[in-house]
Amino acid sequence: MKFAKMQGTGNDFICVDCFREKIVHPHSLARRLCDRHFGIGADGLLLLLPSAAADCRMELYNRDGSAAGMCGNGLRCAGAYLNAHLLPQRQEMIIETRAGLKRLWKKEGGYRVDMEAPRLEAHALPVLSERGLVIEEAFSVEGKTVTLTCVSMGNPHAVCFVEKTEEAELELLGRALEHHHRFPEGVNTEFVEIVDEEHLKVRVWERGCGETMACGTGACAAVVAGALTGRCGRSASVRLPGGTLTVEWEQGGPVFLEGPAEEVFSGEIPAV
Repeated sequence: MKFAKMQGTGNDFICVDCFREKIVHPHSLARRLCDRHFGIGADGLLLLLPSAAADCRMELYNRDGSAAGMCGNGLRCAGAYLNAHLLPQRQEMIIETRAGLKRLWKKEGGYRVDMEAPRLEAHALPVLSERGLVIEEAFSVEGKTVTLTCVSMGNPHAVCFVEKTEEAELELLGRALEHHHRFPEGVNTEFVEIVDEEHLKVRVWERGCGETMACGTGACAAVVAGALTGRCGRSASVRLPGGTLTVEWEQGGPVFLEGPAEEVFSGEIPAV
């Protein structure tokens, strides 16, 4: 089986061109290949398949084998692969995902993605709450009270604002929230430090992966939550451990995500 190793701000994926390759058991394949000691090593397995509605269909599987609903970094990596191998002259592409059709544009140094409008209703994540919207709501986690704002970007996010991201109890709280009873389908957690109105620092605990170098939908959720709570503007630069992403949230409209994506190397392994 041929593959390409892709990365977007350090969020890395094993990309398989399923126009040419056939994958029968993607869940177990993701667990095997994404293992950083016994496999290739990655945050996820990215499959690009034919689509009747778009240039391709993207299916993403987390490191633990679970299916991911949406991934902003994965979308940019899919665009970079399509440009390099299948659609070399295209400046605009449409990719089908589990969260619907997504449009992206090739830009200098990366790709810009229309992530569509965020969903804020509790049932959209889902998160169990007596409120319709979960904005700055207290949660009891590991004997602590944490304040969260919840946003769906096609996948669920809980945003926690902190003084310093370096001091956040990311693994303790991120793991506990991922399996918290109020998030019946799990959740991604962002720990967000406001540098100023246009600059954020973010660390992310991803559902099914743990801490990652970056999360595109998480960067979007951080800016949406920051704007909702008056902490930042609707356009901000988001610095993550793996690099910087730019997020813009139009008034009453979609969120746009922009950042780099590249192929690191390609190879071939036995398909087991």
